[in-house]
Amino acid sequence: MKNIELTQGKIKVPESTTLEDFLKLPYIEESPACEYINGEAIQKPMAGGKHSLLQKRLVAVIDALGSNYEAFPELRCTCGNRSVVPDVVVISNNQLPVDENGEIISSGIDFAPAWIIEILSPAQSQTKVTGNILHCLRNGSQLGWLIDPSDRCILVYQPNRLPDLLAGQDILPVLEEMNLTLSVDEIFAWLQRKN
Repeated sequence: MKNIELTQGKIKVPESTTLEDFLKLPYIEESPACEYINGEAIQKPMAGGKHSLLQKRLVAVIDALGSNYEAFPELRCTCGNRSVVPDVVVISNNQLPVDENGEIISSGIDFAPAWIIEILSPAQSQTKVTGNILHCLRNGSQLGWLIDPSDRCILVYQPNRLPDLLAGQDILPVLEEMNLTLSVDEIFAWLQRKN
């Protein structure tokens, strides 16, 4: 593609760029990844230490459950003319796309994950991240969390209901099939480094 440049976190591409053209761009998976939202290619901000630690712990805790779901960090999700790279997605094992060798494909998924988790970075727009969660819910996700390390709270999104703002000892909802009980305080306690 011609005329591609990066300006203030947005990749300047020709106005006629479609989702299909975007997905063919060679650099969209480089760190930080690029997302396609409302016809624009937008590069995610670089994550910091809190973000990375929360992401790592969430994936480990969810995967340790031994449920029919698996957690993935930074997995591209393309659905409904949008391609986003959430911080963590949780997918049913029977939905994992595999190639002819039985290995997971490298291009991400072309459906909304069962559960989408975003961790707000200081340089990130809460509106954009919320928009990605709502988009996934409209396209089949069952649950969305927006974790805000600065305010020590988690916004929980579920289909057909208003969001819940949880903090402190509030217990977080998870997918029905999961045997997991976590409070907001327990999530943020993961940030404490012991000497």
